Amino acid sequence: MSGAGFTLRAGRDADAADFIRLVGDAWGEYPNCILDVDGEVPELRALASYFAAAGGALWAAEAAGRVVGMVATRPLGSDRAWEICKMYVEKAQRGTGLAHALLGGAEEHARAQGAQRIVLWTDTRFEAAHRFYEKRGYVRSGSIRILDDISKSLEFRYAKPLVGLVVEALDAAAAASAERSLAEMLVACVADGAATGHLPPLSLETARAFWRRVSGEAALGNKLLLVAWQEGRVAGTVQLNLAMPQDQAHRAVVEQLLVHPDFRRRGIGRALMQRVEQAARGIGRSLLTLDIRAGAAAEALCRSRGWVAAGRIPGFSRDATGALTDQLLLYRTL
Repeated sequence: MSGAGFTLRAGRDADAADFIRLVGDAWGEYPNCILDVDGEVPELRALASYFAAAGGALWAAEAAGRVVGMVATRPLGSDRAWEICKMYVEKAQRGTGLAHALLGGAEEHARAQGAQRIVLWTDTRFEAAHRFYEKRGYVRSGSIRILDDISKSLEFRYAKPLVGLVVEALDAAAAASAERSLAEMLVACVADGAATGHLPPLSLETARAFWRRVSGEAALGNKLLLVAWQEGRVAGTVQLNLAMPQDQAHRAVVEQLLVHPDFRRRGIGRALMQRVEQAARGIGRSLLTLDIRAGAAAEALCRSRGWVAAGRIPGFSRDATGALTDQLLLYRTL
């Protein structure tokens, strides 16, 4: 596989010196991050054989005859999950698309081998890597891992569904790590005319601030955030507002049903509504309400799922042209 100035090929044991250089240079960018090859990661001496023995695969990226990137993947042996490992790109090659090519190739290999889910571990100090993985649709998943190494490493676990349409509820850490992907989706939805409370052009900074507030509410237990992935990409979301008055504890409000414009008409909105209703029922909520712009695509979806119109408010909000639009109030008894 080739890209802009680089070529991807199978990694070899003979690449050991280059792999050690890549890892060492990357670790050296962070304080107290020490690479002890023979004491802690001896597999770097014969990395292709190491991953082959695990049933996985290893790739190297070359530019001008120099190894400038690497990535590996291997099966985890349970739940049809595969792990991304040893993902490193030379500093001068970051921002060129090489990292996306490496990770995309590893994901495709795992998918071809039957992987349903992909996971990875990344040092808590590697903030640039976190941003990259989050842009690729990964979210924080599970507890922080403590390593007994000389660097005193702590690692975040990231994961995402890899195949098909999957809807999952995110905990507070996952919600915070999904901020970037959800913000980009919100910007695209607003530009496409979706009624979200925002008007175009919506800046990415404003969108991220919106999702930061949502993740804060999720951390407090006031909201449930559901996200849909389609073939490993964040494709939709919906929220369930649980912060009701004391005399309405049986009720919840469905909010911000969004499907990325690139994924419309694939059943994602229906899957999100089905899952949010199921989640509400599971925590004892027996009445759901929502309000949507009259004539929006979500109206037909909700009516087909048994939602009932309780009223219509004329001139409730303005669209991107400045025209006043009506709002529908809907409810569903579970």
